[in-house]
Order: sequence, then C-alpha cells, then structure tokens
Amino acid sequence: MGLAALIIGIVAVVLGFIPFCGYFALIPAIVGLVLGIVDVKRKSKTQEPSGKGKAGIVLNAAAIIVILVWTLIFAAAAPTIRESIEKAVEEANVPIELPVEE
Repeated sequence: MGLAALIIGIVAVVLGFIPFCGYFALIPAIVGLVLGIVDVKRKSKTQEPSGKGKAGIVLNAAAIIVILVWTLIFAAAAPTIRESIEKAVEEANVPIELPVEE
C-alpha cells in the first residue's frame, strides 16, 4: 500500500501543477492519501519501516494543496479574464456574443 500511495502521489503532484489537469488528480490524490495513512498505521504496529507510506502521504497532501491553490487562482482571475475578453471583442469590432451572466 505504501508503494501505491507513493506512485499515486507522484502522478497527482505532476498533474496538479498542470492547469485544469489537476481536477483529474484530485480523487486519486485523496485515495493515495488514505492508502498512505493506512500503510503507516499498519506498519507502526509491526515496527516495519514505513518510509514509502510517509512519502505517499506528503506527496498526496501536496498534490491536494496545489490543486486547491490553482482552483482559487482561477476562480479569482475569472472575472478579470471575462472583462479582458469582452474588451478585446469590442475593440476588434467582431460580432461575437458571449454567454450572458444571470
């Protein structure tokens, strides 16, 4: 389980840094986090090394944080991007209609 958490964590972190791809990594990152926690708890009872599980926990937690930060950045930038698009369309005199906000 520790190795699975580690591999999922690596993939989730890489995908998390790519804008809009992080959403595909959110659920696997949560699953990897749970796998890492379960692995560390099981191995702590038997006094086995749990380095892979701990690394999986750290990587999956980092992936979740990165995904949330990207989400907040894009949510904050959405109104500015919309205004920029509307201004560019007006200046270009191109008859394009944007969706109307309610």
